[in-house]
Amino acid sequence: MWIGLGSLVGLAAVGMAALAAHGLDTLSPARLQMVRNALQMQGWHALALLACGLWSGRGGGRLVDAAGVAFLAGVLLFCGSVYALAIAGPPVGALAPVGGTLLMVGWALLALSAVRPRRP
Repeated sequence: MWIGLGSLVGLAAVGMAALAAHGLDTLSPARLQMVRNALQMQGWHALALLACGLWSGRGGGRLVDAAGVAFLAGVLLFCGSVYALAIAGPPVGALAPVGGTLLMVGWALLALSAVRPRRP
């Protein structure tokens, strides 16, 4: 599941990168940089979701699944709200900070899944 979702997040990042390169030329440089920053976060976290898929099959347990949920929700909230703000302009409240926090929680959960004691 995580490999499939990570692949979709990566696919969407490539599509958004193409849009940013060829279709958002009317944005101010500051707003275009916001899109680039969100793209970078989306790309890294697509890879994190792929890692969750690989680790889940090798004994990562529930913590790695929780990390995957946090990564996916974080990408949707953080990147989605940054894209919306950069392209459409209206602020979307606290979605970006909540999404960013979820991304950090995902990394913490992934780390915990790697160091927790294994049950026989």
